[in-house]
Amino acid sequence: MVGLVLYGTQGCHLCDIAEQLVASTLDLNVLSVELVDIAYDDQLIERYAVRIPVIMDIDSGAELGWPFDIQRLTEFVAKAAIS
Repeated sequence: MVGLVLYGTQGCHLCDIAEQLVASTLDLNVLSVELVDIAYDDQLIERYAVRIPVIMDIDSGAELGWPFDIQRLTEFVAKAAIS
């Protein structure tokens, strides 16, 4: 199973769009997607504050930063599934 993390925070309209894109595009029965709010972790704020939303492949550490669309998201997930 491919494990992904979607970094974002509440009140971020781009994060809301990314979350909807993930939910409508990816098969969440096959993928594990954890939503992480960076607001509760100083290290995550330092790393992602101006970059969110960001999707990370847990196994490889590869990241896909905004902006992304359905095509880029599915390509990223397909690559994650191979590694």
